[in-house]
Amino acid sequence: MRLIAGGRSSEAGGVLRAGIEIRLAPGWKTYWRYAGDSGVPPRFSFDRSDNVATVKVLFPAPHGFTDEGGESIGYKGGVIFPLQVVPRDAAKPVVLRVDVDYAICEKLCVPVAAKAELALPGGGENAALAASEARVPKAVGLGDDGALSIRAVRREDGGARPRVVVDVKAPAGADLELFAEGPTPDWSLPLPIAVTGAPPGLRRFAFDLDGLPPGASAHGAMLRLTAVAGEAAIEVETRLD
Repeated sequence: MRLIAGGRSSEAGGVLRAGIEIRLAPGWKTYWRYAGDSGVPPRFSFDRSDNVATVKVLFPAPHGFTDEGGESIGYKGGVIFPLQVVPRDAAKPVVLRVDVDYAICEKLCVPVAAKAELALPGGGENAALAASEARVPKAVGLGDDGALSIRAVRREDGGARPRVVVDVKAPAGADLELFAEGPTPDWSLPLPIAVTGAPPGLRRFAFDLDGLPPGASAHGAMLRLTAVAGEAAIEVETRLD
């Protein structure tokens, strides 16, 4: 694990670009912010940094994995988590220090605790960081008519347990994955699976309303849905009525 720098953002406010890079040996994986039913999401602390007001961690589009441990969501080969760093005082030097707790898994999972530091800004453009930033899902609205879009979300209550049905528009022939997150990290929703019955030109996914924390209600809950198709990725927030 290491920190990498990418110069200043084009946005106003003196935002500095950086990234946390994790490199993995062949066959190993690490995890997304929601890791599925058998993974461990990464945790980041920047408390030891100098002249840093806030750090926003971005997550590139993940992939789903199914193995003997169950279903998980994450990355193989390696990942760069882009960072948006806001200094307390843009006129003074910034030293970014990070403590990362994460897991790497092949057949067994190994917990990892790592530290790194880096002075910012650290020079010009970093191609690997820019590529990872481009893989962060774009926030769009429900029903937006892009080449990749989530067209409809509905709850069905007729079966053994309620389920959510999602219709997605994606480029023809593209490998399409859909991930669902609840309003808080203690929700453990199943991975949506492809089902039949979609309208022409769309693909349908469904998942049971399972894995809610004790006492939580799905009615009116905000869900975040992430669709990944090839190099394109989007996320939609929608209220489950």
